[in-house]
Amino acid sequence: MTDKKAKSPRRSDRPPVDLAAELKLKRDSFVHTFFRRGAEFTEELLQENERIRKSMLDLERENTTLRSQLASDKAIRDLLQKIDDLENEKRDILSHMHEAEAISTRFSNRQSQIEDELANLANLHVASWHLHSTLKLPLVVRHLKELLAQLVGARAFVLYVFDENRSDLVPVASDGMDPAKLARMKVGASESASGPAALIERAFLTGVEHIVEGALGERDMTTPLACLPLRVDGRAIGVIVIHSVLAQKERFVAVDFELFKLLGVHAAAALVAAQLFLAADGKLAGADAFLGLDAHSPTPAR
Repeated sequence: MTDKKAKSPRRSDRPPVDLAAELKLKRDSFVHTFFRRGAEFTEELLQENERIRKSMLDLERENTTLRSQLASDKAIRDLLQKIDDLENEKRDILSHMHEAEAISTRFSNRQSQIEDELANLANLHVASWHLHSTLKLPLVVRHLKELLAQLVGARAFVLYVFDENRSDLVPVASDGMDPAKLARMKVGASESASGPAALIERAFLTGVEHIVEGALGERDMTTPLACLPLRVDGRAIGVIVIHSVLAQKERFVAVDFELFKLLGVHAAAALVAAQLFLAADGKLAGADAFLGLDAHSPTPAR
C-alpha cells in the first residue's frame, strides 16, 4: 500500500498559467496583425489607386492626343480634298484657256488672211486705177513700169508692143536692161524662134502666161521669169517679159498671179486707149458717137 502511494502522480512543477494575460496577448497580437494587414491592404489600395489614377491620366492624355491627331487627320483629309478640287478646277480652267487660245489663234489667222486679202485687193485696185487714171501714153507706160517694180518686185523687164505691119514685137519700154541690146522679135517665123524668144512668142500667140513657179533664186537674165501676154477684145497687142526680180522676192505668190492677170487685160486696154487718144490728137468723140448705142435712144436728127 505504501508503494502504491509512493507512485501516484505528482503535481506539475510549471507555474500556473494566467489565461487572462494569454488571451490579452493573443488579442493584442490579433489586433496588431489585423491593423497591420489593414494598413498593408490600405497601402496596397492607395498604391493601386495611384496606379489607376496615373493610368487614367495617361489614358486622358492619350485620348487628347488621339483627338488632336484625329482632328489633324480630318483637317489633312479636308485639305487634300480641297487640293484635289482645286487641281480639277485648274485642269478645267486650263482646258477652257487652251480652247480659248485655239479659237483666238483661229480668229487671228483668219483676220490675218482677211487683212492680206484686203491688202491684195487694195493693190489690185491701185494698179487698175493707175493704169486707167490717164490717157497720155507716156504716163500709162510709166505707171505700168512703177506697178511692175513696186507691186511685183520686178528688177529687169521689157514691154513689147506688136507691130502689125511688120509682124514683130517691138521693145518700147524697159527697166534694168540695156536698151541697145534689145531687138525686135519676128512673130510667126518658127525657124527664128528658139530659147527665150520661143517662150515670148508662144505667150504672145497663145495668150497663155509663162510664169516660173517655185524658188526663183539666181537665174540667167536671158531666161524670162514671166511672159505676160497683153490682150484686149480678143486681140494680142504685146507682151510683158520679166527677166529678174528683187533679191528679197523668193517666189511668185498668189497675189502676183492675180496681178499678172490684171495687167494682161487692164494694161492692154490702157495702152490701146492712150494710143487711140494720141492718134486722135487728144480729141474725144462728141456726144453723137454715143447716140444709137441704146436701142431705146431716139434716132439722131440729120
